[in-house]
Amino acid sequence: MTETEAPRRLRADAQRNVDALLEAAKTVFGTSGVDAPAKEIADLAGVGVGTLYRHFPQRSDLVKAVFRREVDATADAAPALSAANPPGEALAKWLLRYTEFLATKRGLASALHSGDPAFESLPGYFMGRLGPTLGGLLDAAAASGDIQADVTPEDLLYAVATLSQHGAAYSRRMVTLLVDGLRYRAHPS
Repeated sequence: MTETEAPRRLRADAQRNVDALLEAAKTVFGTSGVDAPAKEIADLAGVGVGTLYRHFPQRSDLVKAVFRREVDATADAAPALSAANPPGEALAKWLLRYTEFLATKRGLASALHSGDPAFESLPGYFMGRLGPTLGGLLDAAAASGDIQADVTPEDLLYAVATLSQHGAAYSRRMVTLLVDGLRYRAHPS
């Protein structure tokens, strides 16, 4: 199957296994790195190693699936945040959600930046999903006057990624300061 073909629909039990494997892999990659033993991932997921390899024959298949799942979850959080919060607050909450994603990605970073051709499509996938999502949040917050209007999604994605390299608590604090700066410049004293 190519990356452009739709995946076939899994039985409910198989989908539960895939979901458990992806969640377990995310956890294990975050603590032990992407080279952690397959048995550690399978044990945490509550399945056998054979089940892991049936769904993800190569380690790169599992890494890509975890990465895409986390990108999708981050992008998919935006509509609910927008529906439940004023635009500036929705933006701030989404940026903190993105910060959480970056903490998860840290366990994947060595593989993603390894030069392995299996991962070549992931930066485009990342920007293709998160750029428009953040763009919509930025546009709404700027239109409401909550933030300045001269920030691009790419600027903010890279800025938050840079600020998120020193642990979760520090990252949240720095991203909050960044958002405060966007708000301040929208309403200079």
